[in-house]
Amino acid sequence: MPSLHAPLPAATEAPAAPAGIRLIVTDMDGTLLDDDKRPPEGLREVLGLLRERGVLFSPASGRQYATLAQEFADVSDGMVFIAENGTYVVRDGRELSSDPLDRATVARLVATVRRLAADGADLGAVVCGKRSAYVERSDPAFLAEVARYYVRHEVVADATAVDDEILKVALFDFGPVEETTAPALAPFAATHQVVVSGAHWVDVMNRTANKGAALRRLQRELGITRAETLVFGDYLNDLEMLDAADWSFAMANAHPEVVRRARHLAPSNNEDGVLRTVVRLLGLPVAPARAAR
Repeated sequence: MPSLHAPLPAATEAPAAPAGIRLIVTDMDGTLLDDDKRPPEGLREVLGLLRERGVLFSPASGRQYATLAQEFADVSDGMVFIAENGTYVVRDGRELSSDPLDRATVARLVATVRRLAADGADLGAVVCGKRSAYVERSDPAFLAEVARYYVRHEVVADATAVDDEILKVALFDFGPVEETTAPALAPFAATHQVVVSGAHWVDVMNRTANKGAALRRLQRELGITRAETLVFGDYLNDLEMLDAADWSFAMANAHPEVVRRARHLAPSNNEDGVLRTVVRLLGLPVAPARAAR
């Protein structure tokens, strides 16, 4: 693993260090975490230095709030979590904003998934509530994929009947989601946000909900400008978030559309790209990285 102080490759070299960065927002999977879902070495040290400088660090993910809170449990004080692709924003256990789906839409989505499964598609729905995620499919292979992103989940007989506010419905397809499940959701795209968030995941939310909308609300609430915001992303559900910051970085491994949309390029998630870029741009006095993993 490269040292946090190693020069960035020429293709990812960023302009002169920005002055006055007050907010750093990063996607998790494919961005901050490596392909084995591990955070970069030195992350806690960097987070401590950012806190000392008054820079707010905010994970922004399709993951549920409980999953993000668990990941950062030891350093979560004051941290803002942009969860469920922007539909749920929480700081210190207090909800800052949410954008739940109506029950009729949830029922239509679950019915669509049931129909696709009956026709032979290898997929399942995750009905994402504020308190928990709910699934009807209970086989170990599917639940293993759900558990990666939703540590708090329940298997239920009818996901449309749960007593919770539903933030989004995520669909996991064991096949390539852009070729299979996503096209089947086209009827929802006229009224809702249908976004591919990974090679096997597609999320359906209110049209008003995305990471960028959540970030802009957060910027307004905290009085932070685009020029004071640094953002990292790698997939299509990060596009609006990148648009909300002057300092927007696509990872070297990002979806081609994300690379086109971002203003700058960072090393890949497997090269500690987020931390290396933050350390360089903000001139953080971080000790050399530990031995390569």
